[in-house]
Amino acid sequence: MASIVKRGKSFCVVYYYMTHDGKKKQKWESYKSLPEAKKRQNEVEYGKELGTLIVPTCTTLNELLKEYVEIYGRSKWALSTYELNVSLIRKYIEPTLGKKKLNEINARLLERYYHGLLYTPAVPNPYHKKTAEKKFVTSSTIRDIHKLLKSCFRQAVKWEMIAKNPADHATVPKYEAKERDIWTPEILMKAMDLCEDDILKIAMNLAFACSLRMGEILGLTWDCVEISEDAIDHNRAYLFVSKELQRVTKMAMKELDEKDVIFMFPEESKLNKTVRVLKKPKTRSSIRKVYIPKSVAYMLIDWKKKQDQLKEILGEEYQDYNLVMTTSFGMPMGRERIQKSLNKLSEENDLPKIVFHSLRHTSVTYKLKMTGGDIKAVQGDSGHSQVNMVTNVYSHIIDEDRKKNAAIMEETFYKRKDANPDMDRQSESNKGKTVIEIPDGIDTEMIKKVLENPEMMVLLSALAKGTG
Repeated sequence: MASIVKRGKSFCVVYYYMTHDGKKKQKWESYKSLPEAKKRQNEVEYGKELGTLIVPTCTTLNELLKEYVEIYGRSKWALSTYELNVSLIRKYIEPTLGKKKLNEINARLLERYYHGLLYTPAVPNPYHKKTAEKKFVTSSTIRDIHKLLKSCFRQAVKWEMIAKNPADHATVPKYEAKERDIWTPEILMKAMDLCEDDILKIAMNLAFACSLRMGEILGLTWDCVEISEDAIDHNRAYLFVSKELQRVTKMAMKELDEKDVIFMFPEESKLNKTVRVLKKPKTRSSIRKVYIPKSVAYMLIDWKKKQDQLKEILGEEYQDYNLVMTTSFGMPMGRERIQKSLNKLSEENDLPKIVFHSLRHTSVTYKLKMTGGDIKAVQGDSGHSQVNMVTNVYSHIIDEDRKKNAAIMEETFYKRKDANPDMDRQSESNKGKTVIEIPDGIDTEMIKKVLENPEMMVLLSALAKGTG
């Protein structure tokens, strides 16, 4: 049985329970009002009767979050994920929901909380100047908060702290991801011809030819580049992607005991709260060998010669970390330097403005079209963890190709359906074969690859269903 004891302005539910080692213990749970206490009293008695009583070890959400980060976060999260989640907890969860008792949190409370965040001023991120421009918390951030809480409550259910996950049925404010603009291969080729910045040109070619992420380009070292004459002559020049450059907070480095960090660069200032590191990629699929075209291999050879000349001129002043992309004195290249140069190139030549990461999307789209939809081969280059992440990029196919698809359907399906029956009769020489008349201007080899590739047919079927 459970009893209610009044203590000052609070009402305590008192009951006995058995620990895992068979010891009998007394539990006191405090509530602000008598109705709340009676509700918990009924839950305790009902749970005891059915043998499903859950005795909370954490009373408030703040206490649960602390255990969640300590036990789950430290073992599961990468450095960047740890930084993001701890920041969300500190900025938006602790101040509003933190003191709420776990048994008070339900789907309705969470939905009201999410709705309120839409009108809550966003806390600026000192490391990202753009966040200062955002007036209120965005639906994207709210989605991240919901994902974090849902995971936290899921662990609480596993740990038998709560009976069910209150976030499972909570509705999150509608979020529509903004599609990034990408360059077509023709625009990219034009941009490369116009580019006079050697650093940007190398970065663009690595992003396009090798489908590399920015961090992978900046973290590439010469010992992972095979561009010998023999390798180039036999079309086996390649890059081995095994690490990435990232700027992380010293706090996250300390809390996670430098998890996945391969090398830490010297601090630029003791006052800085962040440090640049070479770390393992986030997923196993990101570790990969990517074969490179001969033209890109020769670009890298020329780039290496220039870098070696600079080393010789600067001598001991050059900090040699064996990086492919460096500043004039050998230090790691910053992301901002690359993006700023790309913006300048776009503005000066009236090109569509894009973020550097969009070049990776251009690469994946081009390779899908070039291979007739060989998804596995493209996934091997891009390092995407899931096939559907590759197929999602396929939606960026340019309008001209989509017009060609419509023309192909007209000739191969609709015209055949309405054609004269006499014209549909097959000759003896073509018996058992399907004869398709392809209109001028259509790439017949591309069509053949599409029709012969089973993965491409699955992709086209999926895209067709999605537009139904």
